[in-house]
Amino acid sequence: MNEELIRSLSVRGVSYAYRLLRQPNQVTEPALVLGGALQGMYGWPQMEEELGPVTDVITADLPGMGSAGPLPPGPSMDVLCAAILGIVDDLGAARINLFGFSYGAGIAFSSAQRFPDRIARLVLGGVPADVGDTQVRAWQQASERLSRGDTAAFATLAAEGLLCLDEHQHVARRKLAYRYVRRAMLQAALHSPHAVDSLHRALSDRPDFAGGLSGIPTLVFSGEHDTVTTPERQRAFAATIPGSRFLTIPDTDHWVVLERPQEVAELAARFFTDGPLETAPALAPVAREGRAEGDPACV
Repeated sequence: MNEELIRSLSVRGVSYAYRLLRQPNQVTEPALVLGGALQGMYGWPQMEEELGPVTDVITADLPGMGSAGPLPPGPSMDVLCAAILGIVDDLGAARINLFGFSYGAGIAFSSAQRFPDRIARLVLGGVPADVGDTQVRAWQQASERLSRGDTAAFATLAAEGLLCLDEHQHVARRKLAYRYVRRAMLQAALHSPHAVDSLHRALSDRPDFAGGLSGIPTLVFSGEHDTVTTPERQRAFAATIPGSRFLTIPDTDHWVVLERPQEVAELAARFFTDGPLETAPALAPVAREGRAEGDPACV
C-alpha cells in the first residue's frame, strides 16, 4: 500500500490541502487529479488504483472545495491555478502530470497555460468548452432550489443536468451513475459549506477555452453521449492544441469517469507513461446485443 500524506497549504490567505499517495518506484512524473466543482480529495479511488503502481498520486481540496477555505468574491481561476502551482512547489517536483475532469478540466487547462514548464503531460476529460443554454438553465434551476434549501430537488435537477437521459442512447451503468451523482450532490448540499458558491462559480467563472496551448503533450477525451458539451465541440477544442489527441469513449455520457472508471484510469496511466492508446480498453464498446461494432473516434 502506498504511503499516504496530507499536506495543508494556503494561497492568498485561503487554506487548502492536498493528499499524496507515494510511490517509491516512480516511472513517470507525479500525477495530480482534479475533478468537478463539488469533488474533493477522496473521490478518485479508480485513479489511485491505476496510477498508484507507476507514480505518486495527488488529489486535493482546492480553495472553495471540500474542507478548504472559501474563495473570495469575484473571478477565482487565478487563485485556483496559484493553488495548483503551490502543490507542485510543495512536492518539490520539477514537473507533474495533470488530469482534469469536467470543472477540473478548466482548472487544469488554465494551469497549463499559466505555467507550462511545470506540466509534463495533460489529460482533459468532459471539457466544458461550450456549455449550452439548456444545461445552463438546468443548473441555474438547481442552484435556485439549493439556495431555497430544497436539497432533494437540487440533487435531482443537478444529476439530470449532467447525464444523458435519452434511453435511445446506450450508456453503461446509467442508473448506477445517476444514483451516485444524485447522492453525491445531496451530500454536498447537506454538508459542504461551499456548495452554492461552487455551483455559481461553475456556471459563471469558466476559463477561456479558446486561449490556446502548445508544447505540452495533451489528450482530450469525451463521452460518446456527453450532453454538457458535445464530443464534436470537445474535438474542436482539442484541435486548438497542436499535436493533441482526441478520443471518444463509447457508451458513456458526461460522467464517463463513473460509467467506465477503470478504463478511463487505465487510459490516463497509458498516456502518462507514453504507452499505446489504440489498444486501451476504454476505446472498445461495451458488449451488448444490437450494437454495431465500429472504431471509436481517434485523431
